[in-house]
Amino acid sequence: MGKRRAAILVLEDGRTFHGEAYGSVGETFGEAVFNTGMTGYQETLTDPSYHRQVVVQTAPHIGNTGVNGEDDESGRIWVAGYVVRDPARIGSNWRASGGLEDRLATEGVVGISGIDTRALTRHLRERGAMRVGVSSLDDDPRALLERVRQSPRMVGADLSAEVTTARPYTVEAEGEHRFTVAALDLGIKRNVPRRLAARGVTTHVLPASTTIDELIATGADAVFFSPGPGDPATADHPVALAREVMRRRMPLFGICFGSQILGRALGFGTYKLGYGHRGINQPVLDRATGKVEVTSHNHGFAVAWPGREPDDSAVAWPGREPGLGAVDAPAGEAIETDFGAVEVSHVCLNDNVVEGLRAREVPAFTVQYHPEAAAGPHDADYLFDRFAELIEGGKNA
Repeated sequence: MGKRRAAILVLEDGRTFHGEAYGSVGETFGEAVFNTGMTGYQETLTDPSYHRQVVVQTAPHIGNTGVNGEDDESGRIWVAGYVVRDPARIGSNWRASGGLEDRLATEGVVGISGIDTRALTRHLRERGAMRVGVSSLDDDPRALLERVRQSPRMVGADLSAEVTTARPYTVEAEGEHRFTVAALDLGIKRNVPRRLAARGVTTHVLPASTTIDELIATGADAVFFSPGPGDPATADHPVALAREVMRRRMPLFGICFGSQILGRALGFGTYKLGYGHRGINQPVLDRATGKVEVTSHNHGFAVAWPGREPDDSAVAWPGREPGLGAVDAPAGEAIETDFGAVEVSHVCLNDNVVEGLRAREVPAFTVQYHPEAAAGPHDADYLFDRFAELIEGGKNA
């Protein structure tokens, strides 16, 4: 490989890093976030929840296993840009069908390599996620900084329509068909319907604009709200749809963005985390069982629990208070909503942020992390069993 072209990364507060072009030569803007996973870069790149984000990989060596045709979580790479320290010179794995940098270049993903990603991550932890620009076309940090500050923020971003499926499609159950689920695609990952299919569930994946009548027309026994990008405070249509689903007492399960949507539908607020949870090593407590799970996360927003309303002084950064909306209530304590009592079912042990909700009087529950875990540990896979049991209970009621 020849000498790489010079590149710069400029954060909106002016912090600048100099490195080399990686992937496509060009210029890109987005929200700078970091992912702590030691593996799973292909799943990260193709996760729609990273739309409009420039992902910093904290693992120093990226690209070691190349890329393949099986591990994509959607039909394309969604990240706005990619930041790595030491790109692998050669990708080596028996499943590999190509190299990571070639894939990035083919899909026009602008990246930067050779920078101190540890220093960049520490900066984001201390200052919070922020807008960023990466350029291998312009070496003037001041000029790039001006363009960064003119780029859109993540707060207030309504992105579901940009990542959702254009038309409905169906993923059939494996083996004997047990249930039918209507999944609202707000940025769904392929492994969600796979995990449902393994439990005998046929999944109808529907566009984010789907109406309640269109959803009912699928003949679904239950409803799933998917992960996705953007600010949940903008997602008024999915919130209204979730409320209608709960009025009809259809079993409902939401993951990540879908969890935040359901939180809003139950009457809770949402807020932006200081730097978010992104990685495959996050400890979460299941308050019903006392079990601690190691889980996969990708979210920059969270549900605000009453009694700990968000404010600028409670950001989950080192030296400050635990996360905004952190849960101080003891396990079992519930809040009354339009749909009856609701309790916090799961809590992140790093910062005490709400990671799951359970409604006691309607068949609905959520988790803000990723039990489909692609990539990641399988500790939370049981939640799909819990969903199947909820559906079965409704059919037998």
